[in-house]
Amino acid sequence: MSSLVYQSGFCNDWATEALAGALPIGRNSPQRCAYGLYAEQLSGTAFTAPRADNRRSWLYRIRPSAAGLQAPELYEQASWSADFGSGPFSPEPMRWSPLAPPNAPTDFIDGIHTWAGNSSPADLSGVGIHLYAATADMHARYFYNADAEMLIVPQQGRLSAFTELGILEVAPCEILVIPRGIRFQMRLPDGHARGYLLENYGAPLRLPELGPMGSNGLANARDFQTPVAAYEDKDGAFELIARFGGALWRSAIDHSPLDVVAWHGTHAPYKYDLRHFNAMGSVSFDHPDPSIFTVLTSPSDTPGVANLDFVIFPPRILAMENTFRPPWFHRNVASEFMGLIQGVYDAKAEGFEPGGASLHNCMTPHGPDAQTFRHASELDTRQPQYLRETLAFMFETRRVIRPTPAALASPLRQRNYLACWDGLQRNFNPQQP
Repeated sequence: MSSLVYQSGFCNDWATEALAGALPIGRNSPQRCAYGLYAEQLSGTAFTAPRADNRRSWLYRIRPSAAGLQAPELYEQASWSADFGSGPFSPEPMRWSPLAPPNAPTDFIDGIHTWAGNSSPADLSGVGIHLYAATADMHARYFYNADAEMLIVPQQGRLSAFTELGILEVAPCEILVIPRGIRFQMRLPDGHARGYLLENYGAPLRLPELGPMGSNGLANARDFQTPVAAYEDKDGAFELIARFGGALWRSAIDHSPLDVVAWHGTHAPYKYDLRHFNAMGSVSFDHPDPSIFTVLTSPSDTPGVANLDFVIFPPRILAMENTFRPPWFHRNVASEFMGLIQGVYDAKAEGFEPGGASLHNCMTPHGPDAQTFRHASELDTRQPQYLRETLAFMFETRRVIRPTPAALASPLRQRNYLACWDGLQRNFNPQQP
């Protein structure tokens, strides 16, 4: 493969080649491609989607994707599912401790554990939420997801994603988005990896509008990176795992599918360093809504209501005076699944650990625990407060998030989570304003 060089930008019409002249000029599908390559279009949205929303890429590859494949068979991976259970489930707040590393060598695909979700791939909306823990590279196997766009949030260990369109390495505090259909192989430079994975069944993720903020702030388009073309030309006995219709399917393939020599378009994997996020906030009073920390959004058919928002709570300075600075007590129409990448989340004193997770569903009350409430109530707000070495995130959806039976029964579930609010005593005194 060629050496790794990143391109910058978000949903531009990128163009890159690993061999000079492999990318045709002026036409997408010439009668004969250079170097004996095949032209193939990969469409991530409907052909007639508006130009600004259209995601497609032209690939110039050694073999077309249809070549060398055997008929697929079901691949049993018991912990990864699109079935989030049925019947009633409790609206109570839930929290889980971090996932332990597997005892046996386990690659990225086999290390995925479904934790929660809503809707289904067939509905073209909703999400699947997973945790992953892996200790081995993907050897002689490749993967693609026909059901969903994948948002990967590493918490421990780097990931090297060898994709059809090039290589992207991501570390904790960075994210990786792999669009529908992109084939890849995941390797672990550190020998282990743990983190969070979201399957987005709805519209592709994009940058949120900035509105009154103007042209700058939050995540900047120039900080998103896509890979340059890089290819494998290898024959052999390999397997291709597909996520299709909520199940996993395995096919034998006689060559590496990472054989794209050149490509151009808008349907491509990308990474983003969350430390580049330019946080906005109040400099007078009150705690802003968490939507002001949105990195990426998947819009729905209802304006202003997202299928999914990916929100972070990064290092920042709190300067609001005479204000309760942590997130207030609240009940939302949206449902929230949170994870912690590093440090301490400012609304929880203990129990919410890096690698852990929490779920607060629609209209379920939540907020700071008793210890955090007392500390924030007595804080000298004349002084700025510096939140350093912290990074939490939230998957926020318009639909109720259903925890899976495995998550509900997991020994990682903190059954005493509700007790964190027990110390919130009655302070009301009608005789003392």
